[in-house]
Amino acid sequence: MKKILTIAACLTFSAGGVMAQETFPRNGVYDERAGLVAFTNATVHTDYKTTIPNATLVIRDGKVEAVGTNVKVPAGAVVMDAKGKHIYPGLVDMFSDYGVPEVKAERRSWRSAPQMESTKEGAFNWNEAIRPETDAVELFKVDAKKAEELRKQGFGTVLAVHRDGIARGTAALVTLAEKRENEVVLKDRAAAALSFEKGTSKQDYPNSLMGSVALLRQTYLDAQWNAQNPQKEQNISLAAFTQANNYPQIFEASNKLNILRADKVGDEFGKQYIMKGAGDEYQMLPQIKATNAPIILSLDFPSAYNVEDPFDARRVALNDMKHWEMAPANAALLQKAGVTIAFTAHDLKDKKDFLPNLRKAVKYGLSEEEALKALTATPAKLLNADKLVGSLNKGMLANFIITTDNLFSEDGVILENWVQGEQYRISDVPADYRGVYTLKLGNDTGRKLLIAGSAEKPELKVIAQDTVKGNISIKGNLVTISFAESKDSKQSIRLSGWVSDKNLQGEGQLPNASSVKWVAAYSEAMTEQEKKDRAKKEEENTAIGSMIYPFQAYGQPELPKQETMLIKNATVWTNEKEGKLENADVLIRNGKIAKVGKNLSESGARVIDGTGKHVTPGIIDEHSHIALDGVNEGTQAVTSEVRMADVVDPEDINIYRQLAGGVTTSQLLHGSANPIGGQSAIIKLRWGKSADELLVENADGYIKFALGENVKQSNWGGIQTIRFPQSRMGVEQVFVDAFQRAKEYEQTWKNYNSLSKKQKSKATAPRRDLELETLVEILNDKRFITCHSYVQSEINMLMKVADEMGFKVNTFTHILEGYKVADKMKERGIGGSTFSDWWAYKMEVKDAIPQNAGIMNQLGVVTAINSDDAEMARRLNQEAAKSVKYTGMSEEDALKMVTLNPAKLLHLDDRMGSLKAGKDADIVLWNEHPLSIYAKPLKTFVDGIAYYDVERDEQLREELEKERMRLVQKMLHEKGNGAKTQAPRSRKAHVVHCEDVQHSEEESYFAY
Repeated sequence: MKKILTIAACLTFSAGGVMAQETFPRNGVYDERAGLVAFTNATVHTDYKTTIPNATLVIRDGKVEAVGTNVKVPAGAVVMDAKGKHIYPGLVDMFSDYGVPEVKAERRSWRSAPQMESTKEGAFNWNEAIRPETDAVELFKVDAKKAEELRKQGFGTVLAVHRDGIARGTAALVTLAEKRENEVVLKDRAAAALSFEKGTSKQDYPNSLMGSVALLRQTYLDAQWNAQNPQKEQNISLAAFTQANNYPQIFEASNKLNILRADKVGDEFGKQYIMKGAGDEYQMLPQIKATNAPIILSLDFPSAYNVEDPFDARRVALNDMKHWEMAPANAALLQKAGVTIAFTAHDLKDKKDFLPNLRKAVKYGLSEEEALKALTATPAKLLNADKLVGSLNKGMLANFIITTDNLFSEDGVILENWVQGEQYRISDVPADYRGVYTLKLGNDTGRKLLIAGSAEKPELKVIAQDTVKGNISIKGNLVTISFAESKDSKQSIRLSGWVSDKNLQGEGQLPNASSVKWVAAYSEAMTEQEKKDRAKKEEENTAIGSMIYPFQAYGQPELPKQETMLIKNATVWTNEKEGKLENADVLIRNGKIAKVGKNLSESGARVIDGTGKHVTPGIIDEHSHIALDGVNEGTQAVTSEVRMADVVDPEDINIYRQLAGGVTTSQLLHGSANPIGGQSAIIKLRWGKSADELLVENADGYIKFALGENVKQSNWGGIQTIRFPQSRMGVEQVFVDAFQRAKEYEQTWKNYNSLSKKQKSKATAPRRDLELETLVEILNDKRFITCHSYVQSEINMLMKVADEMGFKVNTFTHILEGYKVADKMKERGIGGSTFSDWWAYKMEVKDAIPQNAGIMNQLGVVTAINSDDAEMARRLNQEAAKSVKYTGMSEEDALKMVTLNPAKLLHLDDRMGSLKAGKDADIVLWNEHPLSIYAKPLKTFVDGIAYYDVERDEQLREELEKERMRLVQKMLHEKGNGAKTQAPRSRKAHVVHCEDVQHSEEESYFAY
């Protein structure tokens, strides 16, 4: 009996590609014949750039023994004549769920009780979404049905990824041979897998994208600490995470923005991810290229929308329409930009679409060489398996496909797929009936049939006085044909029959129900002109519109540029000691305000006539939730580790809309789901720029705190009674506890850092904790608090806690009872950012009054009016004007509440908020008095760039409608040619507020 190896030895053995010996006993007769086959007279593509005509390929025992034109066929070999056929290396899919259990992520309903802690028993990580100890090879099982499905598309090798969790463990490289598991595994740990998705974890944290980013970031730090201090904690997960870092890192990103987000995390920890994309990467090509990440591309192209109904067509967003048109060009655009690409069939619901979509990508500009490279050499190299698969060099696995013609043409039918030297028949050589036929229909001989298309999918045209399209089906020896009697006729002639040599014949039925005999006599092959006409038609269909930035309505092919501009003869609201200047000028140069005054001139400046118009500083929204992919990580009482900067969405249409309302800067705040929320992001509304380019450079860091009903989960439902705190007094204890831990954490680091180099070598470094590091920043005046607040008692409580624990509150936001505590706020230098006249929308605001802002301002509190609402932000000038009505505040002070005062609260008043030489040219040109309900911005400048221009807006609207109509017509044409269509769908615009808690893309609820 043969020696039985251990499983580990078996995996190592197979990883070397040696398949000659069996490690399991067999019940029955052994077949010891050597697999020796020689393929002669073939066009062999040994790799993506080498083609050998009239070559011989010899395989033995599942490997390539020889390939070339002067290869001698070994004695005893089975010889297969492959004349006229092409042989390609077997395709490699480097992102597949083949052979591993399906992951069904059951989203916890917000109506079910929370799960705060992990239920996974053992010495594993505290969070169930972190599961790097998972090895796909241990879960892997050969699946004959799925293997056959993939082999039909030309694949011989796939990377099996278990898509469960944020840190998913390792993936296995396996072949699609129908053998035992131990025989098909090429590399048991070929790559590590990561994502931002929780997978099957039902644990509450994280429930947001920013929480996933933070958890992954903290896991890297924890794994580093664990590796350096193995005696401190035995953690299987962290040890496995460290080990997995030795393999290629494949990150599944669900969209282009997540690729950029993941890359930033990777850069923090010195990891270059291979990104699994979603097919929209071309929309941010410069940023994607800058990541240097190889991209695994989806070939799941969207179908055209059914837009015959004009009202249905209006439901389809412009970016969805453009993506339908441009998605097939994604691969070509990336490759031409120098991005390394590979392909996967993973996202396709029907794997039969893979080869047609691959060929479509080639028609849209990807070279055949690069397409083959992306399916063979590139995935093999990225997985360090290029000595096993990806080419047909001597010693490689005998993984290859045999096709009737060029793989990338419609005539390139896959006949056989050989995996590890074993033959799998895919299809027979299709009979080719393409050509021109003379049709005799009864006594009528005036028609010709043109059969074009591919051998597998023939297309029919009937040529007479006019030409009509018809339908033809040839299955085996049987033929079915139908076509309209004439171009204008809706009545069809239907024929059925059989193939006789190259001719077709049979019986049919005319529109008058009479029977008729018919014969289609083959007369000639398709002419070269017909082939050229078809190629030209295909080329026309692959023409695509221009890219726009952002990839959204009101995006532009080119972004507006910085100019030297001089606004003349306007009413200028300076917000400086000069006050409001009549008939004054503002000079903008290099993105800055160069001069403010009268009778200014500048050579070469573009002059804007401001006669009868008003110029103000750009509006600054101290409290906003636009341009964010999620607003709350509300699963824990303290989530100071999460960062809004991680989830900025630069394509949010509200950026453009708010520019149209004169807003130039916004603080993007975490929500109010917990006492200590996440870190803020302060952005300028640079429409068309990337997320990183929106962030205000060198701005101070802020963080969101919250008080009141939301943080104690008052309106979250009766089941939400597990997360602490559940009462207002519990909220106070959260703050005290958090800052006490932060102080102790800081002292631990101080003690460690005070050690000498020698002492440090013997000591254990403290574990880095991102949550506590953020709180330490607050204690050291390096991060500043904006606190959601309503009720006087709680406001007093937080001021008291701040005094006791040694930190400061920068701003109370909402602060609808600010008029009651304004004196205490003034004493501590705390600002207020409030609503103008919101009240009575919940119990906490029953004492709100519209005079609140005026009273705080009068008592010396720096007071701002904020939006907390995407719609209200477009009218903040009007919100500011309400204090003139309610309190008699001066117009200039009212304007300051949405310009200079929020700039002060954000510590940016040295750069924005007033019109002064040297400040950023964030400026609004209004048609009327800026506090009037009739006021509209004519131009909104950010850094001296007109990101909103009312005249350009009119042009964009016209261009948008023309582009929509062009795409509608193209979709109608696609449908007319028989292409699949999908029902129009409208995207619901979700306007977020402080209280929104997002559990998934489909499910949200509000806790007002």
